[in-house]
Amino acid sequence: MKGKSPVIPCLRYADAPAAIDFLCAAFGFERHAIYTDEADPSVVHHAQLTLGDGMIMLGSDRPGGVKDLYGWKTPAEAGGITQCVCCYVADVDAHAATAKAAGARIIRGPYDNDGYPGRGYDALDTEGNVWNFGSYDAWEE
Repeated sequence: MKGKSPVIPCLRYADAPAAIDFLCAAFGFERHAIYTDEADPSVVHHAQLTLGDGMIMLGSDRPGGVKDLYGWKTPAEAGGITQCVCCYVADVDAHAATAKAAGARIIRGPYDNDGYPGRGYDALDTEGNVWNFGSYDAWEE
């Protein structure tokens, strides 16, 4: 576990295969593991994508125990978001340009951080989750 983040955000998508393709093309994530339904490969039971030493997990939004237990909603179902996923990138401007070229909707930036070092930008994924990418390294003192 050394060098890896113990915090792993988990997301649900109505179209998980499209979200995986987008997150890899636009934001630079890499496929670590993807488990689809044998009868219906458009259903992703569980996926793990990495970005540097970080990871996210995601799956297809579907009825059932987990959705009912957690009250899990996609941003479209909720009418907005309840969290933003923040990721460190060294070159904010280049990352934003790649994301935009891959179809990401840039909602803010790139911009200089107000009150602390670095730059950042905010973008929406295919289903309305907000992603913040920045050069501010929160682990540095």
